[in-house]
Amino acid sequence: MRNKLSREEKLFIRDFGMNLKALREERNLSQTKLEAISGLSKNQVWRIENGEVNTTISNLVLLSSALEIEIPELFNFKS
Repeated sequence: MRNKLSREEKLFIRDFGMNLKALREERNLSQTKLEAISGLSKNQVWRIENGEVNTTISNLVLLSSALEIEIPELFNFKS
């Protein structure tokens, strides 16, 4: 199992986080409110939005449900 992410992977994770933030802000939700609605742990949304974590598939399901969007919309951005 590899531990290091490539530059492209890091940029993709950053861009994903920026898109998540934009989607959240379009819905006038704070990070704390999105965490509460989605059931994510404290500060998890901040870490995802700032590209600090490579989030899980289960978190994608929680986030898309909380934002009331389909999962592919989370990836609707240019990296």
